[in-house]
Amino acid sequence: MASKVETPVELNGQLGRYTYWVYPINTTFKDEPGNYIYARRNSAGEWEYVYIGESSSLSQRLASTDVERTVGATHILAHLNPDERARKNEEKDLIKTLVPRLVLSSKSNRP
Repeated sequence: MASKVETPVELNGQLGRYTYWVYPINTTFKDEPGNYIYARRNSAGEWEYVYIGESSSLSQRLASTDVERTVGATHILAHLNPDERARKNEEKDLIKTLVPRLVLSSKSNRP
């Protein structure tokens, strides 16, 4: 993965606890599977989750989006996760728990 910029963020879902690393929005990722979150800090300095996703290739998924311009994300929180079923379950778990600002139902339209 790319160079991290902050200490990891621990996120609690209903099904588990997940550790995400924080990266600048323009980070280039390697071709590896994982979960990711587009995020920004609010005026109180707390994380605001814009979009939560998963991909078999972080490099392809994250290089092909303009979420930062669309919804104001300033960072990408990410971690590697080679197990497709686990990635999808984690994505659903965190969407239900964190309620991101942007939720898209079609994979073809998502960031």
